Amino acid sequence: MTHSLILPMALHVAFTAFLYALLTVARAPKVWHIGQRADGSNPWALIEPRIGANLSNQFEFPLFFHVACLLLIQAQVESSVALALAWLFLLGRLVHSAVQILTGNVRLRGLVFTINFLAVLGLWGLLITG
Repeated sequence: MTHSLILPMALHVAFTAFLYALLTVARAPKVWHIGQRADGSNPWALIEPRIGANLSNQFEFPLFFHVACLLLIQAQVESSVALALAWLFLLGRLVHSAVQILTGNVRLRGLVFTINFLAVLGLWGLLITG
C-alpha cells in the first residue's frame, strides 16, 4: 500500500518538472530563436526571470517538506493532520508560484509563503511530538 504522503510529494515533483518545461519555452526565443516577435524580441522577457527564480525556490524550503514527509513515512505515521498539512503545503506552493511568476507583489508572495512555512513546521511538529 502506498503511503498517503507520497501523492503530494510526487505532485510537487511534477510541478517542478512543469516549471522546467515552462522555463524552456520562455527561453526558446532567446536561445533557439523560436517564438520571437517580428522585431526579434522575446515575448517572455519579463516573465522568464521570475520563472527561473521560482524554479530555484522549489529547491530551497521545500526540501524540508520532503524530508519531513520521508521521515513520517519511515516512522509509519499515517495521520490525517500530516496529510492535510502536506496538501496545504502543495496548494501554498502553487499559489506562491503563481504570485511570484505572474505579479510583482512581494508582500502577497510573503503572505502566501507563510502558508508553506507553517505547513512544514506543522509536519516537523508532528515528527517531534511523535
